[in-house]
Amino acid sequence: MELIFDYAPIGMFILLLFFLFLGVPIAFSLAFTGVLYALLMWGYDSAALLTSGVWGVMNNYTLIAIPLFILMSILLEKSNIISELFDAVYKWSGGLRGGIAITVIIVGAIIGSISGVVAAGVIGLGLIALPHMRRYKYNENLSLGTIMGGGTLGQIIPPNLNMVLYGAITGVSISNLFAGGLGAGILLILIFIIYIFIVAYLKPSSVPALAKEERVSLREKLNSIKSLILPLILILLVLGSIFTGVATPTESASVGVAGTILIGIFSKRLNWWKIKDAIFESSKMTGMVAWILIGAATFSTVFSGIGGNQMVSELAANVYGGKWGVLFFAILFIFILGMFLETMALIMLAAPIITPVVIEAGFDPLWWAVLFMVILQMAFLTPPFGFAIFYLKSAVGEKVKIGKIYMATLPFIGLQFVAIILLILFPVLATWLPDILNPE
Repeated sequence: MELIFDYAPIGMFILLLFFLFLGVPIAFSLAFTGVLYALLMWGYDSAALLTSGVWGVMNNYTLIAIPLFILMSILLEKSNIISELFDAVYKWSGGLRGGIAITVIIVGAIIGSISGVVAAGVIGLGLIALPHMRRYKYNENLSLGTIMGGGTLGQIIPPNLNMVLYGAITGVSISNLFAGGLGAGILLILIFIIYIFIVAYLKPSSVPALAKEERVSLREKLNSIKSLILPLILILLVLGSIFTGVATPTESASVGVAGTILIGIFSKRLNWWKIKDAIFESSKMTGMVAWILIGAATFSTVFSGIGGNQMVSELAANVYGGKWGVLFFAILFIFILGMFLETMALIMLAAPIITPVVIEAGFDPLWWAVLFMVILQMAFLTPPFGFAIFYLKSAVGEKVKIGKIYMATLPFIGLQFVAIILLILFPVLATWLPDILNPE
């Protein structure tokens, strides 16, 4: 029995992966694994432990921001703002080689900064941008990769659901994490755009510019700026209220919802029926998120109780290379989990385990939190269970085989590794904005 107990944490992960490969939803895979091991180790007396672990998560006031940001993103989707954003930016950048790909990155960043939901970015861009890219004979691998890379910027650019969850679990200031994520997001945008320019220089035919007769006049370009006004107002409402200290992230989420509804009504983009549908859809999505949190809380409570956290800490402490060895181990740990787990479940499992180990090694908690988020962004792209892959597949249907989408992720996974290396070499890239906003 002692031998079983010693290797139980490893057994939990093996059983979890088994459930996932069988196709059991992530929330129930986590919950089933946790309950089975709790019964095996402690019997029916474990019920109190499981309920207290779940209650501790669901009773967290900060997490109220999650359903509010979800509602905000669905309202934005129903207000048809994504297509107008794409059209406005496209008019300015279409004359460049790779202009449509650059538009995808910029619009993905804007969508991220007003909704923070990756699904909205990837699916929206897949439906709107891919037909344009095909029409102008863009390289398919680059097209698909750009849509997923740009769409996942919502993971790192605030406001962000995963940042709210990470801050609630670890105690890192969510407003500082938002600021750090914005700095890292700008870095990723620049890396992606530089990559597109390099491809355009090396292989001009793979990312052609618009023909001269199809480019719009300066007057039309200036008129298109009107489409950017409403998104900018929302960004200022949400992020401005957080960074100035006027509102907490939870309160700013409600400001964002109210602002979206008011702007949608006054601009005649929203009506009562659309708002009603958005509330219904957001309730379903919130329920899904809640089940993931419950499943992850069940798994992590049992995993910690059987010594899983201690096992990981001991492994990290014994790796070669001192603090840098610990950091490499932590990055690898999250990266591997990200290949199989949904991001919220990954945060629930990995953040309480690995964050204390990294901080104890001497790294800044805020810097590590930003790095954690960038690594987490890769989880949306890494096969076999990268969610951006499946979001894009749902948007394109049978037009693109899943194998091509898998291959398209590889260059952008590599670019995100470049961002991680830069953040490690130059930590100020993650902390410069929080330092400006909070100089103390």
